Amino acid sequence: MQIVLFVIGILALIKGADWLVDGSSALAKKWGVSSLIIGLTIVAFGTSAPELIVSLIAVIGGNTGTAFGNVIGSNLANLLLILGIAALIAAPKIKNSAIWKEIPFSLLAIVVLFVVSNDLVIDKIEILSLTRVDGLVLLLFFIIFVFYIIEVARGSRAEVGESLDIVKMSNRKITLLIIFGAIGLFIGGKWVVDGAVLIAQRFGVSDFLIGATVIAVGTSLPELVTSVRAAMKKDLDLVVGNIVGSNIFNIFWILGLVSIVAPVNIPSNINFDIIFLGLATILLFAFMFLGKKNYLERYQAVIFIIMYLVYITVIIFRG
Repeated sequence: MQIVLFVIGILALIKGADWLVDGSSALAKKWGVSSLIIGLTIVAFGTSAPELIVSLIAVIGGNTGTAFGNVIGSNLANLLLILGIAALIAAPKIKNSAIWKEIPFSLLAIVVLFVVSNDLVIDKIEILSLTRVDGLVLLLFFIIFVFYIIEVARGSRAEVGESLDIVKMSNRKITLLIIFGAIGLFIGGKWVVDGAVLIAQRFGVSDFLIGATVIAVGTSLPELVTSVRAAMKKDLDLVVGNIVGSNIFNIFWILGLVSIVAPVNIPSNINFDIIFLGLATILLFAFMFLGKKNYLERYQAVIFIIMYLVYITVIIFRG
């Protein structure tokens, strides 16, 4: 039964986020907010809503391993699995701004996470958790990233927001979408976390493992569908930027916010996962200069997918 609720919860999370974004975007448009701002705020934050809600509910319920695992697992799924699958369909050209700014910024996020997660190694303090001070540091970096994407958006308005297809709706429909979207996110998040805890207990595995695998892949399904559709249409200009941007959001915004709500306990062997994510990001940067410049080629995509399977195998055996 818990597996059924878990699956329904994932679906409710995804649909709830869609409804909330659609309703909020239509409302903002009615109020005269530009498509650019809607794209940078409502849509950008809305696509991270499933991961955020799951992490918040997990932390409030004391299942902090699920929250941490969800962020690390989602980032690896985005980078290795989703980008790998999309590149297998059609090799995407990666823009110079992504290569020289966004990928390095993503690597910076991983380095910062490594530093704030290693009080034991750096300061010899036996506290394996993200404290509220650590959360504040992550959010300060997030503010810097927000200023960056605003500046980028000003220089390329057609790419961020102006291409959004915001449907006009009645006030009644907008209200219903926002209400049911919020309810779907909350109920879906609750069922996902409760199901994850029960599954972990039943199979005797850690809540981090559940968060980094089934929850991470489940909450990343919208990005997978979007990327595959874009690949099939050979319209991959924004896919890499969106995936890298989502990874930065997950570390600075989600982990920053949830650790301010409550300290997030960190698994003692988490350095392997953070370093693996860092190596994958460095490899993405290196691939831009190997073979066809600025392209992620199919053989490189295969390497990414194999790396993801290796990671999943390692953490499953690790428990």
